[in-house]
Amino acid sequence: MSAEATNPATPGPATPSPQRSVPLEQGGSAARRKGRPRIDLRRLGRAALLGPTARDRLPDAIGHVAEAHRAHHADADMEPLRRAYVLAESSHRGQMRKSGEPYITHPLAVTLILAELGAETTTLTASLLHDTVEDTEVTLDQVRAEFGDEVCYLVDGVTKLEKVDYGAAAEPETFRKMLVATGNDVRVMSIKLADRLHNMRTLGVMRPEKQARIAKVTRDVLIPLAERLGVQALKTELEDLVFAILHPEEYEHTRELIVDNASRAGDPLAEIAEEVRGVLREAGIQAEVLIRPRHFVSVHRVSRKRGPMRGADFGRLLVLVNEDADCYGVLGELHTCLTPVVSEFKDFIAVPKFNLYQSLHTAVASGDGQVAEVLIRTHQMHKVAEAGVIALGNPYTAPAEEQTDGERAADGERVDPTRPGWLSRLLDWQQGAPDPDTFWSTLREDLAQDREITVFRADGGSLGLPEGASCVDAAYAQYGEDAHACIGARVNGRLATLSTVLKDGDTVQLLMGQDPASEPSREWLEHAHTPAARIAIQRWLAAHPSPPDTAPPEEPAAAPRPAAEAPAARPAANAVVEQPGASVRLAGCCTPVPPDRVTGFAVRGGVVTVHRVECAGVARMKSAGRAEVEVSWGDTTECRVTLVAESFGRPHLLADLTEAIALEGAAIVSATVEPPSQQRVRHTYTLQLPDAARLPRLMRAMRNVPGVYDVSRAQHAAAAAQ
Repeated sequence: MSAEATNPATPGPATPSPQRSVPLEQGGSAARRKGRPRIDLRRLGRAALLGPTARDRLPDAIGHVAEAHRAHHADADMEPLRRAYVLAESSHRGQMRKSGEPYITHPLAVTLILAELGAETTTLTASLLHDTVEDTEVTLDQVRAEFGDEVCYLVDGVTKLEKVDYGAAAEPETFRKMLVATGNDVRVMSIKLADRLHNMRTLGVMRPEKQARIAKVTRDVLIPLAERLGVQALKTELEDLVFAILHPEEYEHTRELIVDNASRAGDPLAEIAEEVRGVLREAGIQAEVLIRPRHFVSVHRVSRKRGPMRGADFGRLLVLVNEDADCYGVLGELHTCLTPVVSEFKDFIAVPKFNLYQSLHTAVASGDGQVAEVLIRTHQMHKVAEAGVIALGNPYTAPAEEQTDGERAADGERVDPTRPGWLSRLLDWQQGAPDPDTFWSTLREDLAQDREITVFRADGGSLGLPEGASCVDAAYAQYGEDAHACIGARVNGRLATLSTVLKDGDTVQLLMGQDPASEPSREWLEHAHTPAARIAIQRWLAAHPSPPDTAPPEEPAAAPRPAAEAPAARPAANAVVEQPGASVRLAGCCTPVPPDRVTGFAVRGGVVTVHRVECAGVARMKSAGRAEVEVSWGDTTECRVTLVAESFGRPHLLADLTEAIALEGAAIVSATVEPPSQQRVRHTYTLQLPDAARLPRLMRAMRNVPGVYDVSRAQHAAAAAQ
């Protein structure tokens, strides 16, 4: 069963005294929330055992759910909830939780959590039924026949896979199944989060080792997912419950800090709140100013960061207004009339977080030096900040006339307005995870990356990547496994290595080789930050292991190659000079070939060296007063040339370059590979060509070798003619 135990004595967050805080709004009024009686699960259990009531009335056991639901959706049809409760109660009848309560109290509690957050009727219906297929004789076909495809999909999405079928892989494969279902409907994860919250609330009767195991999975997987879906109300309570189980001593110390602060006379945060109300009244801005006590984990983090806690550190001020423009009006008044802490200002309205969160953050100081953090947002922003995707209701069935342009698909298909780029990336890489263990460990690593950046492609598109991502990650995000052929990148217009870490707002152009058999480098794993990149590289390396007992592959990026001079003497040049008896030598500094424009200079021994006209050595000899000798090309077309190839380091590059040179009929006279710098390698080749006309084609062939990004004629600084 999904929820096994209830323990009313389980330690939970201390509740600040009523005079020191105002209950949070979650779509309804604070007064209504405060006036609602505390829910007694044992009483609900007794009501559940009485069975269904008359068909025209809601069962008493779901009265609280109905009340919370109508607070958000006044015109909601309650009939699906009544029918779902009747089926759930009858199918779970006789099942008990470890605490001794009827099992039906669990789906009731999960549904109430979602109703309080504003979930729509379909989600609540599925929530009441979420354990029926897993723990009773009810089948998915029955759910579909009675409640339709959407409810059936949600129930199936949160139904666990059987250990008898999957063994130790049941938990990771269940999460994989659930995440795939969430990719099509985010409401699946909403139900799972509420389910886990109630289970964590009632974990006390479990064995300590099982409590710790469930708490760790909650910490590593469910809490990050709640953060990404923007469901802060669930995330913060889950954090506190995990904190109490995994760090009981620190939890107890934090609880004492909160209790001690609550017992002090006077509340500096309340005084600053009253001052803020006065400022906004005088400015004519209609606003609600509330005090939000920090939850346990937040207090713990602040105490570790700031040291001894002051009164204003135990909470934050929340200012709620009606319009977006009012948020900035409030900000202006606070910064004008109070003392702002400018370094604390953040604008998440103009630039929302990736989980839909919008708010202005600032801080103001009181006369005695107390600093109060202030959150400014509209009522709608607050609803989304607390409930995230749950606050969107059913994001897939809004009438077309009510959708914004950004929510309406051109082909009429439904559009998920949350646009969870992280989820799209997760769904992509999980397909390549070779086994459940890899998926499970990689999922935890991926969810630990809680910040995102956006980089722009050269074609105008964009890529969402986790903070710390490199050009390797961008390549696999854009091209998938075709990124094996990536040979480099330009970041903001400048050449960059694939190891370059990208920043938010960078423009990245990925340079792709033409060889379909291109290979990724093992070194790329050191720079791959995303699971998609790491899994793709690891999968290729596993499929192409290095042959045993052989020399390592040539890799010019790893070490320089010494020059290999050919022993044969240089053949006669095909340049002709108007100087009887003179011998001709082509200058090594610029290696001219037909049809280059050339000139010559006489040197010792009756030799004339021939240079390209644009050679730097020509300018130096002219300035030294050396007389030029007229040179022309003869009938022969054989020539010698020096080429410089600039490349990124990769395995087998030198072999591929020399093969390309040989295929063009050129002989290598000498070759030098300089030590690599920033993963870039410079190759210098002196080549003998049977026909100078082949030079352009040879240079093109060398440029087409994957990893090579430039090939040019040599221009040495020293003048060989001297």
